[in-house]
Amino acid sequence: MTPDVVNELIRNRRTIKPELYDKNRNIAPEIVAAILENANWAPTHGLTEPWRFVIFTGAGRQQLADFQSNWYQQTTPPELYKAAKYEKLRQRPLMAPYVLAICKKDTDNAKIPELEDIEAVACAVQNMMLTATAYGVGSYWGSGGPTYTSELKQFLGLGEKDKCLGFLYLGYLSTDKKRPVSRRQPITDKVEWRR
Repeated sequence: MTPDVVNELIRNRRTIKPELYDKNRNIAPEIVAAILENANWAPTHGLTEPWRFVIFTGAGRQQLADFQSNWYQQTTPPELYKAAKYEKLRQRPLMAPYVLAICKKDTDNAKIPELEDIEAVACAVQNMMLTATAYGVGSYWGSGGPTYTSELKQFLGLGEKDKCLGFLYLGYLSTDKKRPVSRRQPITDKVEWRR
């Protein structure tokens, strides 16, 4: 491992939304296994390892699509209802071969603030996104729709104190789509040195 390889991997990771995925190309199970295994090596205070994932693939994606579109239809007042949003919730899970619900298990550890477990889950997701990039797989972390609702917690089988922190979509960029570009403001604008 060289610093140049790590630097290139981190700086070339991009958010690739499901709308850009090749719907006919699946991801090999061993790649998904590597993505999950690297999530498991995220930093975690007190080794709480709070990350949990519910994986939707195959027909499971339709279950997720049905759940979230029905949830939107049932909970949105008529004056706020948007057909386009309903369709997005109904179609998006079907655009990716894998959709992972990103969950935080309540560790009930009085010595470790919940925020630190949330941060650990975020680190696990970063590990997954970097691993996906290394394998040429696109990834997108989204948190719209029913993400933070009690209905979703029940659908996922989460405990009362557990949380869903969004969904990680995985898929290959379609050959007829352009890879997104990104930019960052200089790090010097975001750092204060005290010597």
